[in-house]
Amino acid sequence: MKTIAKLGLTTFAITAVLFSCKKADATAEATADYSTTDSTAVATTSVTSSSAAVEKKDSKQKFIRTADIKFKVKNVVKSTYAIENATQKFGGFVTYTNLQSTIQEQIKTKISQDSTLETTKYTVENNITIRVPNTQLDTVIKTIAKQIDFLDFRVIKADDVSLKLLSNQLSQKRSTNTEKRVEKAIDEKGKKINDIMEAENTLANQKEANDNRIVENLSLQDQINFSTVTLQLYQNETIKQEIIAGEKDPAAYKPNLGIQIIDSLKSGWYILQSILVFFVNLWPFIFISIGGFFLYKKIKKKQ
Repeated sequence: MKTIAKLGLTTFAITAVLFSCKKADATAEATADYSTTDSTAVATTSVTSSSAAVEKKDSKQKFIRTADIKFKVKNVVKSTYAIENATQKFGGFVTYTNLQSTIQEQIKTKISQDSTLETTKYTVENNITIRVPNTQLDTVIKTIAKQIDFLDFRVIKADDVSLKLLSNQLSQKRSTNTEKRVEKAIDEKGKKINDIMEAENTLANQKEANDNRIVENLSLQDQINFSTVTLQLYQNETIKQEIIAGEKDPAAYKPNLGIQIIDSLKSGWYILQSILVFFVNLWPFIFISIGGFFLYKKIKKKQ
């Protein structure tokens, strides 16, 4: 019996040790899996989880929500189209986009007498500003996250403008009451022209202040209803190679030797003609010089 009991205890101990080792290995594997997936998913997770200042139903708080995101994509042009389509799909609109390519380096390599290999290194980027319904901001950001290859940064802000709206409404109400009193005073007590003009100016100022409050409230309400998202997209440097027609040496366009000789003879003949014409134009001077020469010799001979 003692032998059987000892054997049972030994078997139990070995089983417990093996179970503990297996559990430790499983924990290590789970930790390793988490560490590998965490590093690759951090960019997408940080973008998609945008629960900053989400308004609750029947809440008196009003937020102006904005987002500023910079990230790398595989293809800027394709990602731009995808973002523009998503913006339109969820009831938003694009207010600014600046898609451009910047040439970093351009190399021309002559590969034959009439062909040149042109190598261009360039980068493509786009700055986009979109406005989307406040209730669709999270959905739009999650859709944009699908285009991200590497996230540089993501900033989401929520400014509470509840008190500002209330202040404008109260100011508007006071201004309206003042307008009514001034109008009543002008109708009932205004007699002198100076008093009437001063009251009219006061009324105009009150109306202008009231209009400014209305416009400011409308602007704030528009920013509350539509969130503004600023995006900066870029991609890795791209290399484009293209074979173009080579530039020939200007000497290759010179005529052959025979044509050059003929042209030289023509040029010489034209020069000779010009010289003959020049001397013909001087014939009076030549005639006088010859006559003077012979006259001089004749006089000298007589002497």
